[in-house]
Amino acid sequence: MPETSPQSENLRTTPLHDLHVELGARLVPFAGWEMPIQYEGVVAEHNQVRSSAGLFDVAHMAVVELWGDNPALALESVTPAGYTTLAEGKQRYGLFTNDDGGVIDDFMGINWGDHFTLVVNASRAEVDIAHLKARLGPLDIEVIPKPEISLLALQGPAAASVVIGFDQSLEDTVFLDARMATVGGIPVAAFRAGYTGEDGFELAVASEHADQLARLLLADDRVKPAGLGARDTLRLEAGLCLYGNDLDETTSPVEADLKWTIPKRRREEADFPGATRILQEWETGPSRIRVGLQPEGRRPVRDHATLRHAGGPEAVGVVSSGGFGPTVEAPVAMGYVPSDLAEIGTEFWADVRGNDVVCHVAPLPFVPHRFHRGN
Repeated sequence: MPETSPQSENLRTTPLHDLHVELGARLVPFAGWEMPIQYEGVVAEHNQVRSSAGLFDVAHMAVVELWGDNPALALESVTPAGYTTLAEGKQRYGLFTNDDGGVIDDFMGINWGDHFTLVVNASRAEVDIAHLKARLGPLDIEVIPKPEISLLALQGPAAASVVIGFDQSLEDTVFLDARMATVGGIPVAAFRAGYTGEDGFELAVASEHADQLARLLLADDRVKPAGLGARDTLRLEAGLCLYGNDLDETTSPVEADLKWTIPKRRREEADFPGATRILQEWETGPSRIRVGLQPEGRRPVRDHATLRHAGGPEAVGVVSSGGFGPTVEAPVAMGYVPSDLAEIGTEFWADVRGNDVVCHVAPLPFVPHRFHRGN
């Protein structure tokens, strides 16, 4: 029998809930939803994604459409990322910033030509939608939440082959392409991207077809279900940020080492929220910055652990994400440290239940990305 939490009756469920129960998932609360943390086990599911293909239920994430005259230009009023230059049928990662230069959320923006689709985090959906309506409404942009759309993510080296087996028109897609397709007769929007560092597709489907789509994909011997536990260890090895851990409303894109999301044109225009702080940090350097951390030994260093510079008396940094990396077979972490102590190899001591665990600043990602960018 699946394990459920006492608060289950107060939690929202995705269209795959019955399937999770059938598969014996361990269900836990996550951002107001009851979600599968694991099935067979986190390490087995992690390794399945690295070696073949894992199917994730990400239907808790919110899908929002932007309609109106030039939604790309309007979108640039709430993010420093560049969307007016994004080709139709492409997607791009971006950050909603506040007027103080902090990050409201990170998101994917997809250009369909006549409108944009945004995929935002479940934990920030209400905040994001209210923010978008307040900022884009006066620009005559219609902000339309699409709760009737569910997202599934098929990730791993075999993932693309599985999906393309249903629709050969996807064969020429590369990383960050977006295309309408069909899987077993089910219409989907197929996004060649993901949150694991591996190749794969995220599939947006009408919620009433989500269970059928998941079962079709799981019928392939190369595919097994994967839960949020493996999703977290995979994204951590890939050096990818999790909102609420590595990003929040006080942390700037420069501090988060996400300068690559802000193109030169946007920096020159300097007309995005928080531009004053962000561009100042760009020029002079932030006081702190996100880095990779490699703990010594086998003991994981978890989120919120404080960091002292080796031998120092006081905490100067903090771990934002941490755990055990099954692929690297060692603990891995990310955290924020003073910029002048961010050099690769710098030693810190993490406080783990009153004991010091030695960590060294390490390059990100811990496992190289294997996105399919074409030949």
